[in-house]
Amino acid sequence: MVAASGMKITKVERSKLQDINLDHLPFGKYFSDHMLEADFENGVWKNVEIKPYQPLLLEPSLAALHYGQAIFEGIKAYKHSNGDSFIFRPFDNYKRFNISADRMEMPVVPEEIFIEGMRQLIELDNSWIPSRPEHSLYIRPFMFSSDEVIGVKPSETYKFLIILSPTGPYYAEPMKIYVEENFVRAAPGGVGFAKTAGNYAAAMKATSVARKQGYDQVLWTDALEHKYIQEIGTMNVFFIIGDKAITPDLESQTILAGVTRDSVLTLLEEAGLKVEERPISIDEVVEAYKKGDLKEVFGTGTAATISLIKELKYIREVLTFNPAECKVSAMIKQQMADIREGRIADKHGWLYRI
Repeated sequence: MVAASGMKITKVERSKLQDINLDHLPFGKYFSDHMLEADFENGVWKNVEIKPYQPLLLEPSLAALHYGQAIFEGIKAYKHSNGDSFIFRPFDNYKRFNISADRMEMPVVPEEIFIEGMRQLIELDNSWIPSRPEHSLYIRPFMFSSDEVIGVKPSETYKFLIILSPTGPYYAEPMKIYVEENFVRAAPGGVGFAKTAGNYAAAMKATSVARKQGYDQVLWTDALEHKYIQEIGTMNVFFIIGDKAITPDLESQTILAGVTRDSVLTLLEEAGLKVEERPISIDEVVEAYKKGDLKEVFGTGTAATISLIKELKYIREVLTFNPAECKVSAMIKQQMADIREGRIADKHGWLYRI
């Protein structure tokens, strides 16, 4: 079968969906019937195809395995109660994907392949979108260098894919966070703002150390002084101090410009809170807590959406919060869910119909 845009589509003979219970979904474990694949060769994208989900045949000399030229995005699709399906802000992720590609010296993926290919893929696997609250179809576009040669240089060939995974909540319970003061995630001039695979690999050691101490994730601080807050693991971070919502700004290019972060900023302003994007130090956070001004801390991200934080550990300081009293994050979390799932109007044009 060939789609209207010329994209080749090959369908599975039997869906795996009948073997999976969509009511009990761990994050990122199950994948839908089909995937999109495209190749970049001789300066052009070719072999664009939607086909059954399957393994890749790769050479041991594959450049991505040796030099880490690999980027990805995280997007979600939701089903409304009337059965219509929508992707949440895919064009923002498309823009960010190509910003990452530029930083990693990789080719731009055209909108026709990224957006239209994604739409056709999800249209084909639409039945994989769960309809339960806080459930969604996680969309993972990714690209990696595919030269079959060992040599430290940008690859001349690349492979782009999109795979789909039905999922439930990423963090089901409020989190305990360890403030990192030794390991470094990103520095000015680096790749902290890019969604490149190496950022996550570099974070694993610190996260493992924190988990051995009973914490779920790491709150990163700046590379020079370990003073200014950056982001939490897979999330941006917000602090409700007094009547203000404060989140680290993007000027240093050390943190990811989160699509959920941007959405939350809009909703907070509409709710009447004073919103500040600026450098914020861990010392300021601790001082606000001691004064009784720090009311809430929460994370935002595509996978996590809105994640409540019940504890922050910084050296000898332990900051605790009662999730039941976190009114702002609860309000924003509910509002985000209502928009995504069609219970209130999408006045910002965030939903892209499949």
